Amino acid sequence: MLSKPHALLNDLFQAAVKAAVPSVCVPLHVPEPPKGRTIVVGAGKASAAMAAALEQAWDGPLTGLVVTRYGFSVPTECIEVVEASHPVPDQAGVEASRRILELVDNLSPNDLVICLMSGGGSALMTLPAAPVTLDDKQAVTDALLRSGATISEMNTVRKHLSAIKGGRLAAACYPARVVALVISDVAGDDLSVIASGATVADPTTFTEAEAIFTKYAIEIPPRVRQLLDMGVDETPKPGDPRLNSTENVLIATPNMALEAAARVAERAGYTPLIVSDRLEGETAQVAKDHADLARQILAGEHAVKPPAVVLSGGETTVTLGSNPGCGGPNTEFLLALGLELDGQDGIYALACDTDGVDGSEDNAGARLGPDTLTRATPLGVDAQAHLDHHDAYTFFNALGDLVITGPTHTNVNDFRAILIEDPSA
Repeated sequence: MLSKPHALLNDLFQAAVKAAVPSVCVPLHVPEPPKGRTIVVGAGKASAAMAAALEQAWDGPLTGLVVTRYGFSVPTECIEVVEASHPVPDQAGVEASRRILELVDNLSPNDLVICLMSGGGSALMTLPAAPVTLDDKQAVTDALLRSGATISEMNTVRKHLSAIKGGRLAAACYPARVVALVISDVAGDDLSVIASGATVADPTTFTEAEAIFTKYAIEIPPRVRQLLDMGVDETPKPGDPRLNSTENVLIATPNMALEAAARVAERAGYTPLIVSDRLEGETAQVAKDHADLARQILAGEHAVKPPAVVLSGGETTVTLGSNPGCGGPNTEFLLALGLELDGQDGIYALACDTDGVDGSEDNAGARLGPDTLTRATPLGVDAQAHLDHHDAYTFFNALGDLVITGPTHTNVNDFRAILIEDPSA
């Protein structure tokens, strides 16, 4: 049984996820039916659940296809769901993307395309631009994931190696009307970054994409080099008339999730402090900053007094060295936070990815308490060694402190909550 602090932290996470599930947010934004056909396409970890929610809310015929991550499918009636690989793309994603472009070909101004987009769509909806191959995209994606590049930088590259991202999907739908319902998983809710902005004009260029390879010293495969050097067929830019009939609607965001958690904290008698919904940077440094803030609140040196809950979102970065262990940014955040706090009494924490998968493991994240490090010692589990080897999953698994939810069918990025108890209580 969870202790009272950990039970509250779990309630906060569940509230954050519930605020962004498609069954809640999709029905609020369903467009009016068109005179012509309605085609549904989409991609992302939430796309299957979004399709199911749309079917329930829609009055009229529908057809279409969405692609989601393996294991994230849900039953649908008229919209086909295809599963593919994430974060490194595979052939299933390529074939699904080809079929999506076929579905939106030769439409009329009387037709409507509803695009269901969420985080993860960039890897799942993969269609390499010639002469780039799937092998090339897999190699580039793997290198970017290991480099420490931000999601915005990764997607700048992805858009310029793609035949469907960076506004190209919306352009392919022209002259039909396009309504994209979007669940945000990126800092600042930049529509051009979410799922690599398949329905959004792209302000980035081939030159910027090439500069990211240089910045992170990533070797450019020959066919990718050829495409970058050609620099032709740029992504659709702002003002492109093919995107004039496209509307992009944010239906769930990281801040909505944090605010839902804050309301639960208030009802429990805790003062919530939302630091930011868009934190980026190296995970260990973000953990240090959070530890400093928690200690200030505990010591009464902050405007917010205990009992309090510090909430934050965004997407931090783990720069992997050679032979890394297991774990994603949320478990690594907690392990770094635990080492910084060094058993500080009165501070508890939870960090989870709202999609239910932290990195590529089977956990959403983990939980931390004042006794975490002391419980690890008799088990022979060295916290610093596991942090050094980016092996936070193994550390928390040994203590039984992983949070495992399975797919949540939404994705509004990372959720971090630090509970600070009143020391005089």
